[in-house]
Order: sequence, then structure tokens, then C-alpha cells
Amino acid sequence: MSADAIQELHELLPRGLIASCEEAALPKGACLFKVGDRPQHMFFVVSGEVVLERPGLQGTSVILQRTRKGFVSEASLKSAKYHCHGQVAVNAKIIQIPVREIRDALDNDTAFAGRWIGMLNKEVKRLRLQCERLSLTKVQDRFVHLLETEGDDGRFPIGAGIKSLAAELGVTHEALYRCIYAMEKLGALTRNTTHMCLAKATDQKAP
Repeated sequence: MSADAIQELHELLPRGLIASCEEAALPKGACLFKVGDRPQHMFFVVSGEVVLERPGLQGTSVILQRTRKGFVSEASLKSAKYHCHGQVAVNAKIIQIPVREIRDALDNDTAFAGRWIGMLNKEVKRLRLQCERLSLTKVQDRFVHLLETEGDDGRFPIGAGIKSLAAELGVTHEALYRCIYAMEKLGALTRNTTHMCLAKATDQKAP
């Protein structure tokens, strides 16, 4: 396992569960699970990017969660089947932990159960920010909210690309491209092949 993943998992998981972890290197496009599959493993993203998506009624997919580091599909721990697809969006290193062993540890290790609840509380806060973001009506407001709340001091990885990011924001990729172009033109945003960075001080708004 990668050093940072070892540290984070050691802080959360009991020693017995650490011994059950398996690491896999998965390419972009690899499927972790599909709707209707029975959960066998919990997945921890060490690097890369994994998205949870649900097929829409009109053929498009709705991005439910995007994870670059940490657990995905926490809600499936007590479920009989997955209610979305889990897919690798950027080449990723994934740590797999057997679901049955996590369930047993939660039932028998109160200290671990407390740490797990703390981890879930962080996820709830992230989801609240996502709901707050989607309540905003303007594309730029949603985009800036994402960079400010989930970026590193305004620096945000492009990851799977602008189209995937637009799906997460609930806007068309054309609208997001226009927003990014307008902000770059105003000097409110810089971009390279891997990251976008929000200017620290600007009161200008893209049209």
C-alpha cells in the first residue's frame, strides 16, 4: 500500500482488517461494481479518481459521488445490492476490504464503530456542501463553490475532464466550458493540463 493510505487506514481500521486489505491498480474505465451487484468489498481510493453514477431515464448518467482519496460506496455496507455503478474515471490505486469483515468488526469493536461514525459524519458534511452547491442557479456560482470547498486553496484537479465535472455540477459541458473560458479571460482562473486554480482576489464575474 502507499504510505499515506497505510497511515489513514491504520488510524481508522482495526489491525485485523488491515491484514485483509488488498491493493489493485485499475485503469480508467474499469468497473468496480454495477447496479444490482451484491456488495463484496468496500473500496478505498488511494490515488486516481472513482465516480459513482446512476443511469438517467434519458440515457445520460448522473454523478452521485466523485472520490480522489477515501472510501466510496459507504452506504452499501448494510445494503443487499448496489444502487449505482462504481467506475474508475482516472487510473487509480484501490484498496479492497471484505464487507463481511468490516460488518463483523463494527459489531464487535466499539472503538472502531466510533471512528467509522466519525468518517461518515465527514461524508455527510461533504454531501451537504454538494446540496448547497446544486441549489445555486448560476453555472459560475456552482463552479466557484466547488473550487472553494473541495479544492486545495482554490486549486482543483481536472481529473476525468470537464464533461465529467459538468455532470457533477448538474450543468451542460458547453455551459461549463463557456464559464471557464470567461473566467480565464478575466484573470479569475488559471488552468493547465491537470489542475484549475481560482484567483485569490477578484470581484469580477464572468457573464
